[in-house]
Amino acid sequence: MKTIRFPRRAVLLGGLAAFLSGCASKFRSYGGPEVTRVRLYKGQRLLVLDGADRVLQTYPVGLGFAPEGHKQFEGDGRTPEGAYVVDKRNPDSTYHLSVGISYPNEADIAFAEAQGLSPGGDIFIHGGPRPGIDPTDVRDWTAGCIAVTDRQIEDIYAMVKDGTPIDIYA
Repeated sequence: MKTIRFPRRAVLLGGLAAFLSGCASKFRSYGGPEVTRVRLYKGQRLLVLDGADRVLQTYPVGLGFAPEGHKQFEGDGRTPEGAYVVDKRNPDSTYHLSVGISYPNEADIAFAEAQGLSPGGDIFIHGGPRPGIDPTDVRDWTAGCIAVTDRQIEDIYAMVKDGTPIDIYA
């Protein structure tokens, strides 16, 4: 029986590749303080994750392609303003990962319906943009969502739980 020998370099590189591939998951764990509130300052393009007694993290963001004012109708390109909650998450998002916001609320629905229009929906904090598909040279490019980098949404996805309040300011 003949013994097969592998060069030491091949074994080490193969082991390193296997180890790093295990680190490449988009799902991260978080064991720090609980995020008790999320704040978005649209004018500053700043997302803030608050803990019970301090700011835990801040992120620069991109917004909808027409960010001025409160979202009123489907397709208006605005990001909502007001008090909402994180109400869902999408591990299979087109934009890497995403965390949903409870827009539209009852007032948003009533206003849009009074105008005979849809308020829209599916507002998320998500990763992106997707190179070659979404603009990479434009800061505010979403349809009304809040965009961060893929790495940042991995952290946000791990840190922010469903039911967390989110306050969105102009």
